[in-house]
Amino acid sequence: MPSTDGAGSLSARSLGTFKSIAISNEKYYLSITMKTELVTTLKRQATKLLAELREEKEPVLITEHGKPSAYLVDVEQFEKIQNKLELLEGLALGEKAILEDRVIPHDEAKKRMQRWLK
Repeated sequence: MPSTDGAGSLSARSLGTFKSIAISNEKYYLSITMKTELVTTLKRQATKLLAELREEKEPVLITEHGKPSAYLVDVEQFEKIQNKLELLEGLALGEKAILEDRVIPHDEAKKRMQRWLK
């Protein structure tokens, strides 16, 4: 996800099981509960882990040699995350355009959009 610097910034950063999100120089922390499994458990019990994932909708962190290696996420949850990322990227681009003074009046935008609205 893109981030911008300065006033009105929008950025996100992973902090273990927490996500730090800074919007307009204010920070918000979201708690993300997550189960952790060894990669060997995934290899031996993939079907069981996938069934639990579908039922519980809780992401699973897969570790390899004690270090994070991958995340298992339910398909529906993954699609929601992708949609949110697209929205946040659009907001970040809009904020950047405002900071760079690349904006036009509403009437001008409406005229430009008419070709797509027909």
